[in-house]
Amino acid sequence: MNLLSSASVFSFYTLISRVLGYFRDILIAVFLGASIYADAYFVAFRLPNTFRRLFAEGVFNAAFIPSYIEESTTNKIAGKKFADDVLNLLLITLLGIVFLVEIFTPAIVYVIAPGFYGDVEKFDLAVELTKITFPFLLFVSLSSFFSGILNSNNKFAAAAAAPIILNIFLILSIFFSYFFELNFELNLSYAVTLAGLFQLIFLIFFTKYYYKPSITFKIKINSKIIFFFKKLLPSIFSSGVTQINILVGTIIASFEPGAVSYLYYADRIYQINLAIAGIAIGTVALPELSRKIKTGNIPEAMNIQNKSIELCLLLSIPASLGLIIASQQITSALFGYGSFLEKDVVLAAQALKYFGFGVPAFALIKVLSNFFFARDNTKIPFYISVFSVSLNILISVIYFRELGFTIIPIATSVATWCAVIIYLILLLKLKYLNISSSFYINLSKTIISAIMMSLLLYFLINFFEDKLIYTNYYKSFYLIMIIGLVAGLYLLLARLLGVFKIKNFKTN
Repeated sequence: MNLLSSASVFSFYTLISRVLGYFRDILIAVFLGASIYADAYFVAFRLPNTFRRLFAEGVFNAAFIPSYIEESTTNKIAGKKFADDVLNLLLITLLGIVFLVEIFTPAIVYVIAPGFYGDVEKFDLAVELTKITFPFLLFVSLSSFFSGILNSNNKFAAAAAAPIILNIFLILSIFFSYFFELNFELNLSYAVTLAGLFQLIFLIFFTKYYYKPSITFKIKINSKIIFFFKKLLPSIFSSGVTQINILVGTIIASFEPGAVSYLYYADRIYQINLAIAGIAIGTVALPELSRKIKTGNIPEAMNIQNKSIELCLLLSIPASLGLIIASQQITSALFGYGSFLEKDVVLAAQALKYFGFGVPAFALIKVLSNFFFARDNTKIPFYISVFSVSLNILISVIYFRELGFTIIPIATSVATWCAVIIYLILLLKLKYLNISSSFYINLSKTIISAIMMSLLLYFLINFFEDKLIYTNYYKSFYLIMIIGLVAGLYLLLARLLGVFKIKNFKTN
């Protein structure tokens, strides 16, 4: 397997989804801005969307793939039975969760957005929208199960393409609401749940060549199922630590008007790199890494791990520097239209800048946690995640009054970097990771390429300063041109220095 080629397939469809997602969010920014309606919709979408990211971005795979591969490698019938048992138990559990949340929605909204409670209109709207969007959790979690089956067979395209459906439905709902003068936030919420259903159908169709489910609505619990769920529960907290930190940030930000929206828009921008540099690499590496470890081929497992970290940093370091340098220009070009005012751009850009410092850490967390999951070790990632979330909450609460919502991206970045350092220390101590000498050489070349890229970016941002101001109608065109030039320079330098070559990322 070639890590770069497989990650490129995953990243291609993810990139399409994220581009459509940006177009969707531009439309939301134009028509809803940072209003109470936008805040209410983002809170209603935050909870099911957090679970979507948790399940779709590797949490379910982290627990499911190693166990499913182990069963399927031994006996295909045993693998099918294990998958059926997991699916039936998952389906019954999810139906129960959705039922309870629909009953106790006001309490749920109070927990995830306590700052809304003082505003009756905003709180009631968030409750109504959450009731509509929450069934999405059922569909997206089941979709993750079928994605896990596909990924276990080294088929990544369909699972990566599935989120495109969500963005298409949301974009269509905005246009539908505009042309027929309907309620934007209400139709967006209905579109979320409807998209989840179609996404599930889409994945079931592609999975039928590898697995045909047998749904019995019977709970069959044996030692293998118990072991799987023992891994799943801590992996939800471990692999999804970044999303949990963001959810915690949303809760705290709800006490400041507009802050939920600013964090959402900033989060949307840096997520594209996280999807490519962290999620894509972690997703495509896990099945092969699990196979090597299960068969005792430790040298090749170590090679996969080294290449995963190297590729992760190759993609995340330049993105981090770019977001820090051009945060305001990027935010303005993407969202600075209509109801999203210039002051909104400035505030959202502040959040983006501080998230930018954490981008390599956000990506590394996805990769490093897999090194434990592939060895069926979920306890250590769980403890690290508890520490990271606790540190994030502590920093955010202590400094929120002094710094406002900007402390949330700062705290998230600091807490995630601390978690990365702990991961590396423990991986080396437990001999789960053996960093090769070539890794340090290639990292130095990556940093040099990123610094040269940053110098050009800084020069171009200043040179085209008058073209990138909020009021310039063509600012997006100039930003795309600048990004194309600096990205081209970075890839050229990385290629010339020998770190960006397909053959470098062969894992066998």
